[in-house]
Amino acid sequence: MLSDTPTVLRRICDRKLEEIQERKTTRSVEALKDEALAQSAPRGFIDSLRMRVSAGEPAVIAEVKKASPSKGVIREHFDPAELAKSYESGGATCLSVLTDIDFFQGADEYLLAARAACQLPAIRKDFTLDSYQIWESRALGADAILLIVACLDDAQLADLYAEAREAHLDVLVEVHDRVELERALTLDLDLVGINNRDLHTFDTSLQTTLDLLSEVPSGVTVVTESGLHTAADMKLMLNQGVSTFLIGESFMRQPSPGDALSNMMRLATE
Repeated sequence: MLSDTPTVLRRICDRKLEEIQERKTTRSVEALKDEALAQSAPRGFIDSLRMRVSAGEPAVIAEVKKASPSKGVIREHFDPAELAKSYESGGATCLSVLTDIDFFQGADEYLLAARAACQLPAIRKDFTLDSYQIWESRALGADAILLIVACLDDAQLADLYAEAREAHLDVLVEVHDRVELERALTLDLDLVGINNRDLHTFDTSLQTTLDLLSEVPSGVTVVTESGLHTAADMKLMLNQGVSTFLIGESFMRQPSPGDALSNMMRLATE
């Protein structure tokens, strides 16, 4: 972990490292690799996003998320399978499923249930710090994982990225600022997530994505994350050439997340 990692993120990562050690005592990485290899082929997370964009439509990674450290419980009635079906019917391209237990009230079972309930590719949204989690993610059926640049040094980032590809997982590499983007671009990158949330203040500004766009090489798909609440937000991004979105909280607060997604896309593309 880096010395300038924000306090909240450092606390999450410290607990995650403890959790990983606990899990290693119950299941070996060799057992996980066997389970991973027994899984059916991944559904193609990045390919699905690119196909949707090439068809001239917004590509939304819709998030299955019960709670967050800053907002507490976001959705009381929380049924991952029901949410996945709603998102699929509403036009989502992929799913993002929170599995962190201590800070997001997530669970591995949520990923299993959501992915089994639909045909969408799913990313395991967690704090990936150890190669053990890569094989664990694939053993759970995940199609992609998240690597947060702020949590990792350059060697860890490169090693985990390479091992994820070895495990046939797509990777969403998340950045928050220009320095992190420069570090991410040292990888043979397909997909970069620009998180509009300041991890020190928890404020969000869509300007973060807009400011970094010109730094991203053509051929790398940009996912804009956090702070997207309205059709106007989506339209702003579409007008700037950003067509791929990760949205959770604003949908999770609606009675039907899939309907909320469908309405947002319809209004943004009118």
